[in-house]
Amino acid sequence: MPAPGENLRINPDRLWDSLMEMAKVGPGVAGGNNRQTLTDEDAEGRRLFQRWCDEEGLTMGVDEMGDMFMRREGEEPDLPPVYVGSHLDTQPTGGKYDGVLGVLGALELVRTLNDLGVRTRHPIVIVNWTNEEGTRFAPAMMASGVYAGVIDRDYAYSRRDAKGLSFGEELARIGWKGSEPAGARKMRAFFELHIEQGPILEAEGKDIGIVTHGQGLWWLQVTLTGRDAHTGSTPMAMRVNAGLGMARVTELVHTIAMSEQPDAVGAVGHVEVYPNSRNVIPGKTVFTVDFRSPELAKLERMKARLEAEAPKIAAELGLGIEIEPVGHFDPVTFDEGCVTALRGAAERLGHSHRNIVSGAGHDACWINRVAPTAMVMCPCVDGLSHNEAEEITPDWAAAGANVLFHAVLETAEIVG
Repeated sequence: MPAPGENLRINPDRLWDSLMEMAKVGPGVAGGNNRQTLTDEDAEGRRLFQRWCDEEGLTMGVDEMGDMFMRREGEEPDLPPVYVGSHLDTQPTGGKYDGVLGVLGALELVRTLNDLGVRTRHPIVIVNWTNEEGTRFAPAMMASGVYAGVIDRDYAYSRRDAKGLSFGEELARIGWKGSEPAGARKMRAFFELHIEQGPILEAEGKDIGIVTHGQGLWWLQVTLTGRDAHTGSTPMAMRVNAGLGMARVTELVHTIAMSEQPDAVGAVGHVEVYPNSRNVIPGKTVFTVDFRSPELAKLERMKARLEAEAPKIAAELGLGIEIEPVGHFDPVTFDEGCVTALRGAAERLGHSHRNIVSGAGHDACWINRVAPTAMVMCPCVDGLSHNEAEEITPDWAAAGANVLFHAVLETAEIVG
């Protein structure tokens, strides 16, 4: 496939303006965004994205998981399309770029093609995947997981948020439950642009990260059950303290991850304490353990050790314990051809680059199972993400979008 000419560039100002406009939807309290999946804010962001795509003449499809597919027709419509995108949902205290850059970078790619009148043999489809973050409904990357056949659709529909509302009910409520079967589409390839969410690219002064692998992940939800009691009148020796158990399991998680260095991480993230009163000993705690590694053996050892040792902690304290897996994927090796297309684009455009392993999970990790897939990353300031202070520069955004642009064009094949 011939590479596109090096003079082809996206409009960096328009891309940045789009990012800032989308950031007005579901604003956070400290400069970022709170546009959690299947909320009214998510629905508003979807409508804005749809309007922009309508203006570019794209046709929309929506599947039963709410995934949005915006198609730019190819010269040979029967050829499998090249898909490109990410997600619009955010963390409760999320930034303006995580996921959003990948969707709006794809939109800018199409806008530029339309501006220049460039046609491709293969159709190009921009995709907004539903519930990548997994913060309101676990697991993360839910809709892409259903698409790839690794998460059951009805299981996904049944997942409930902290208020007891189900994914299926909320998807229908906001009006984005489509009829197209998830996973029915065939892809020539899938490309995803994302901020790094780590400090490596900025620290090394690299413009671009070419993602060759993704870490595997286990999310384990731990429930410890003790007995509510008055903090002032219950003797220390007679307490059944679920909070103490959570503290000791948290320390265990850290110890397990440290024992698998390098290339392994672990932490306790989401925490719920009941009854969460200042003068009541916690009778129940529910919290998630997040283990990650690019090496499958390490990932499995960390999970097995937690499952073996956490019950011993619970037994010593007289606590009941339940450990439930709520999210998992094996380490990922991205498609060599797609990776090569991204690397070649970075080199042609004169951007400094390096290979990188993604420390976070992404929709591309699931789609890689059903189509040739790769990711490109741009730096983010101090590696900060999942935080309202998340920041990138317009130049970083433009570099990542241009590399994406060239790799997608090469794969979709320019006509003429």
